[in-house]
Amino acid sequence: MSNHIKKAGNPDEFWIRERCFIREIANTPDVSDFSLAETRVEAGVTTELHSLAVQEWYVLTQGTGAVEVDGEKPTAVGPGDIVEIPAGVSQRISNTGDDDLVFYCVCLPRFTPDCYVSLEEK
Repeated sequence: MSNHIKKAGNPDEFWIRERCFIREIANTPDVSDFSLAETRVEAGVTTELHSLAVQEWYVLTQGTGAVEVDGEKPTAVGPGDIVEIPAGVSQRISNTGDDDLVFYCVCLPRFTPDCYVSLEEK
């Protein structure tokens, strides 16, 4: 196998505590510069308020939603929108439509579970 080809990671969708489904497209230790995941939020669901220790971008591909970044008012988003989320700021997204909200999450450097901080009271 070429040194230029890496295995992508887990191609299966799975549920996470953030109240959404994730499919890791590229998230492996041997590619530490970035990660790429597809996220699916069901109708009527708002993800957990949280922050990440890495930069993140949402690239919306399907559905409609309202995103909150760094305490700003919710802003409507849909296919074709890109949301920039600096490291360390609060974030969450709500599915405001009747169908699934689907978007790519690009993280720099790559996402690891230890960079996730819940900002919701338990």
